[in-house]
Amino acid sequence: MDKLKSLDDLKNLREEARKTTTTRQSTENLIIVGMGTCGISAGARDVMNTILEELNKRDLSDVNVTQTGCIGMCEKEVLVDVKLKGKERVSYGRVTPQDVSRIIANHVINGQIVEDLVVGKPES
Repeated sequence: MDKLKSLDDLKNLREEARKTTTTRQSTENLIIVGMGTCGISAGARDVMNTILEELNKRDLSDVNVTQTGCIGMCEKEVLVDVKLKGKERVSYGRVTPQDVSRIIANHVINGQIVEDLVVGKPES
């Protein structure tokens, strides 16, 4: 980044940052991976990398992937939450890299929850 030399430079930088933030927030499809020490020791990094690879392979650019820390369900790691636009958040547990393509295909693309991996979802 170039050095800021004027107030206009600062304003331009702020406007660029605002556009980037707006773009990131415009999608409401979100995948959250538990990356606390318990999650990492259970394989969360491999699951996160597999999710990113699967989204790229399927050209799903409208899904944001983020991470969170430990939420106290260490025995169910690796935890992956899926929150699709207009839908309730669903938490999957004991997710392995082999489960990722099923979660992406069934839930993210087709809206069908992968019931055998669910550890938390809203009552229906």
